[in-house]
Amino acid sequence: MITSKPKPHSETATPAGTPVRQLSVFLHNRVGALMALVKLLAEHKIEVLGLSLQDTTELALVRLIPSDPETAGMLFIEKGIPHAVCPVTVVELREPDHTLVRALSALLSAEINIDFSYTLFVRPSHNPLLVLHLDTPDLGAEVLSAGGFKVMMQEDLSR
Repeated sequence: MITSKPKPHSETATPAGTPVRQLSVFLHNRVGALMALVKLLAEHKIEVLGLSLQDTTELALVRLIPSDPETAGMLFIEKGIPHAVCPVTVVELREPDHTLVRALSALLSAEINIDFSYTLFVRPSHNPLLVLHLDTPDLGAEVLSAGGFKVMMQEDLSR
């Protein structure tokens, strides 16, 4: 499950910056497993900027946005933690014109599907940030930007 293939187009840096990368990890559903993962990152000065957890009987799928995805990925490889990396679209929602309804409407009008979403803990401009895993992330970012939304890059989030 560890990704070592070349980055797809949507993961490469552009003049605007590097797309936000999410790391997905399967953890055994045991007491303290999530804490151990987050503590490991913290010990290496990597902040968890956003987190989504889906629990099943034996495993939990943890999706996280780290402050330093490259170092987090290397750390997971060193520790033998299977993971996957994928680009996600992070959009800032601002009242009154750039609301969730308007963002979803823009994506719907372009026929872009949302596979999953969650919010981030970090809010650089004190506005809500929504993580979207889209079926066409490059087009989704273009559509949202054209609609006046700020699409965040990894550099906007990492400290």
